[in-house]
Amino acid sequence: MGRIKPQALLQQSKKKKGPARISVMTIIMSSLIVVLTLFFLYATYRHWSQRSRFQIENKQSVLEGDNSFMDPKKSDLPGYAILETAKGSITVELFKDSSPEVVDQFLDLCQRGHFDGMLFRHVIKHYVIQAGDSDKLGAAEDWTLKGKHYSQLDTSLKHEAFMLGTSKAKHDKRGFELFITTAPIPDLNEKLIVFGKVVKGEDVVQEIEEVDTDEHFRPKSNIGIHRVTLKQSI
Repeated sequence: MGRIKPQALLQQSKKKKGPARISVMTIIMSSLIVVLTLFFLYATYRHWSQRSRFQIENKQSVLEGDNSFMDPKKSDLPGYAILETAKGSITVELFKDSSPEVVDQFLDLCQRGHFDGMLFRHVIKHYVIQAGDSDKLGAAEDWTLKGKHYSQLDTSLKHEAFMLGTSKAKHDKRGFELFITTAPIPDLNEKLIVFGKVVKGEDVVQEIEEVDTDEHFRPKSNIGIHRVTLKQSI
């Protein structure tokens, strides 16, 4: 067997080391690509996150600007009234937005104690209970004179049950009447201003509705409102 010359051995060793150098370079280049890719993704994420945060802050500032134009007095007004009666409590949500003037007048009268001790003057089953200082039927007069009944009402109901309203007729504060409907009454839309809705105590309203009355729908025994408590929320 012939001897291999040293020069030939050197060339063979270089050929063997060649692939190792290529694999190292490949690893280095791959690592650089991965690092650059991660850096690009991080930069993109940071850019869009900052942009989203900026948009959210802008929206919040716009909303705060809109809220600054709201009437603070209106938002501070009580939103609920609790009518305490001999039969129990009736909680009413007040429509401050749709009937602001009537609600303001009602709140003023409540603070003056106007409704304390006020009697329910008329109780008409399947129709309405009426409280007030006047012994006249007022908005309910046409109904009672014509002898209408709940079964004859229009089916396209506009005036829901358990709504709180007062007469549209001009009256002084002493003549402020309260009506709570016990059935949908579309005919009352032209006569009543609805400014609230019973949200708790419907059973109390129905119990008052069941009291005995005379031929003029006046309760045979006195039943009224002991006091009215105003609440911001319930």
